[in-house]
Amino acid sequence: MKKLLAILGFILVMITCSARIYRDTYHFKLKEVFLSSGKLPKGEMLSVLQISDLHDHVFGPDNKQLIRTVKQADPDLIVLTGDLIDRKTTSFSNVLSLIDQLIAINKHIYFVPGNHEWGNNRTNAFLSSLYARGITILANRNVQLTKRGLTVNLAGTDDPATERDNLDDAFCGLTSSHYTILLAHAPEIVTIADSIPADLILSGHTHGGQVRFPFIGALVAPGQGVYPKLDKGTYQLGPEQYVYIDSGLGTTRLPIRFLNQSQLSLVTITGKPEISFEQPD
Repeated sequence: MKKLLAILGFILVMITCSARIYRDTYHFKLKEVFLSSGKLPKGEMLSVLQISDLHDHVFGPDNKQLIRTVKQADPDLIVLTGDLIDRKTTSFSNVLSLIDQLIAINKHIYFVPGNHEWGNNRTNAFLSSLYARGITILANRNVQLTKRGLTVNLAGTDDPATERDNLDDAFCGLTSSHYTILLAHAPEIVTIADSIPADLILSGHTHGGQVRFPFIGALVAPGQGVYPKLDKGTYQLGPEQYVYIDSGLGTTRLPIRFLNQSQLSLVTITGKPEISFEQPD
């Protein structure tokens, strides 16, 4: 009887884990993050939708589920923080179809390359396809944008994981009095530089460890090795300065996620008194 119960228990655990893996890998969530800054007038708000580490994954027919979520979020701008494709991707049709649908929702879309873009044999063709569609590629450059009378700086580095980043170029000419967001695929950018003149850094790359365990979190993350310190979520770097790491939508190497559901993020910055919190997972 004990042996039978042990076998049944093992089968139950395997079924539960398999169901969780399927859910976390093939069904995404919208993660909401709330921050504030004294650089924004009280009562003003800026919403940024972050999509990261898609790795050519498709959620439902032609990513319609993903598009529906973006429409409902209704962000001020959309940022794509790298690895939309995988280094093994040979056809860009899935990703470009998604891009076309995103453009139909919001023209303000900004992209920085990740290590998988640079690891793909057709990198230039992919970047050219984004550029032709009007996507702003912030590879070591910046733009200034105004929404509802609110002016913000948006800078981007080329991929830090492949040592293509140049912070001096990324911030060249920017005025620090405006709220400043930096897009950098790999969060290690905060350990490379002594200081970064940005109020918020948006990164991906880690996949949140892709597979996580209770009480431990991520076992490994690219660029950080075992027990990474910067794996997912919000980290405060200084007074009103944060790095937010989105754990992404896709997978690489092992095509599974566990206790780390696929996600895109809606980051909302307000001019309210200083406060920072996230919705519980």
